[in-house]
Amino acid sequence: MPNYSENYPETTPQLRVDGVSFKTPIASSYLLDNISFQVQKGDRVAIVGPSGAGKTTLLRLLNRLSSPTTGSIYLENTDYRQIGAIELRRQITLVMQESKLLGMSVREALAYPLKLRGVNSSEIGDRISGVIQQLHIPEEWLNRTELQLSTGQKQLVAIARAIVLEPKILLLDEPTSALDAGKAAYLVQVLQELSNSQTTILMVNHQLELAQEFATRVLYLQQGRLLENAMCDRINWEEMRQNLIQAEAQAEQEW
Repeated sequence: MPNYSENYPETTPQLRVDGVSFKTPIASSYLLDNISFQVQKGDRVAIVGPSGAGKTTLLRLLNRLSSPTTGSIYLENTDYRQIGAIELRRQITLVMQESKLLGMSVREALAYPLKLRGVNSSEIGDRISGVIQQLHIPEEWLNRTELQLSTGQKQLVAIARAIVLEPKILLLDEPTSALDAGKAAYLVQVLQELSNSQTTILMVNHQLELAQEFATRVLYLQQGRLLENAMCDRINWEEMRQNLIQAEAQAEQEW
């Protein structure tokens, strides 16, 4: 697989990852090995690769749920280590593949993080109304609890809870995994509209068709290494698909 070296714009990147490696204290090998890339404001970045490639680990590092073993991460030229975790997460929001409502109704779950930030009740109501319209979430869901939602419905609510915060950078881990094809395609459209309003989005997704439709840039990870970093119009998608199939087959044999 070709490893394109992109000529980045001379403007300051919104996010910069420099030589980042990561392993847990008890691990013998790195989950991520010498990863470097840049992200510009408003970019849509698809992070793809076989299972165990380090995709979710990378999102956790970008949200500072974990810290690099070596290397550095910068938000608008400020080292992550100089930014408090709470302040950083106000700007960078992560939606994991499985999210919980913590016993709240959907309305309460959408409002709670806004209340923590001191947003007034009127604006909270406006933001909630806006996001449920944006994602085509029926109003009757607002009074439902987690036990009354399907896996796909919970996934949409988790994404709505992130969008309502209006983060600078949105990190999504397999956001379409529990959605049918129609809802997944519509979500991709909503995310594209968000990026047009200057929200930067990095999305882990195993569906190359959706990644191709969604992204402006693709990062391909395999065994913790960044094998490809290229703009979408430079990607050989069929070659990437074949490499992904082979890597998944090899991983199954190793298991």
